[in-house]
Amino acid sequence: MKKYILPLLSFCLVLSVSAQEVAEVSPWKCTGVVGLNASATGLVNWAAGGNNNVNGVAFGKVRLTFAENNLSWESNLNLEYGLSYIDQKYDPFQKSSDVIDFKTKFGWQFHKSWFLTVSGGFKSQFDLGRSYDGSEADDPIVSKFLAPSYTDISVGIDWKPNSIFSVYLSPIAGQITTAVVGDKMNEKYAEMFPLENGGLRQALQEKYATWSYSKEANADGTYDKIYKNFKAELGLTLKGSINYTYKDLKIITSIGLFTPYAWDKTEMLDAEGNFVGYRDNNRRFGNFDVDWDAAISYQFLKCLNVTLSTSLKYYNGVKIADADGVLAERVQFKSILGLGVGYSF
Repeated sequence: MKKYILPLLSFCLVLSVSAQEVAEVSPWKCTGVVGLNASATGLVNWAAGGNNNVNGVAFGKVRLTFAENNLSWESNLNLEYGLSYIDQKYDPFQKSSDVIDFKTKFGWQFHKSWFLTVSGGFKSQFDLGRSYDGSEADDPIVSKFLAPSYTDISVGIDWKPNSIFSVYLSPIAGQITTAVVGDKMNEKYAEMFPLENGGLRQALQEKYATWSYSKEANADGTYDKIYKNFKAELGLTLKGSINYTYKDLKIITSIGLFTPYAWDKTEMLDAEGNFVGYRDNNRRFGNFDVDWDAAISYQFLKCLNVTLSTSLKYYNGVKIADADGVLAERVQFKSILGLGVGYSF
């Protein structure tokens, strides 16, 4: 019996080593960072002024990748929600952050570092967004879930020289912008947004430019707007991403550019019906929508995490009022620096 023990142990050892090697070369890899950042400010007889406040932001950034033979699949999920409490009479609770951002792409490697790729994505938010003015008046709603949302699907070429960096170009990219408001919500906020003016639904459709113009002019030479829940466009997209980890430091950043091929060339007429030119809403080829997100995270003492995240956006056709109420297309920027409980993996 003893003569069989050594071969049996050797066989078990080989199986164990083989199993470890299989586990080590798994085609799946999941990385990311999740956590809760918080800060509080307390003031007593503070000559410079200010209010006591508490801020909290929960976040999660996860990346799942698959690579085997000539196939590659990468998905990124970015979720974030933050609230602030400010010690003041009006608007004490205010939303500070709200993000739903999902991206995925599946590719077939036809040459070293080059992939034929199908890509898709969805961006929106969880909760109502309001414009806080610090007064007793109700704060007007400026956004909600699916108003806006941006859904895209495209086919193109992806260049991935390594597991950290990638650049994706697609000449066949579709983008759907939504501004969806249900009947119940439209009626619920009728006092703030009168139904005779289209209610909240029309206000958000106007804000996020899902409408189009009628083709026929009125007697005064103006055009009626046709309000819609969504707008679909075909265009060109360029995306890039970096996902880098060094010990306890993690850097995640992505940028997306989109420009539509179509140009809204609705004819404009004067009062006599004479052609005076084309209406231009800036949704034309060469004018790029920009989405750039970045997050730097460092984990120490195993459970504490310091994170700096930024988001820059610019959308053609989406106009934002300044302090004087002047509407124009503007760069949107947000940054959050927080210290809290977090976990990187």
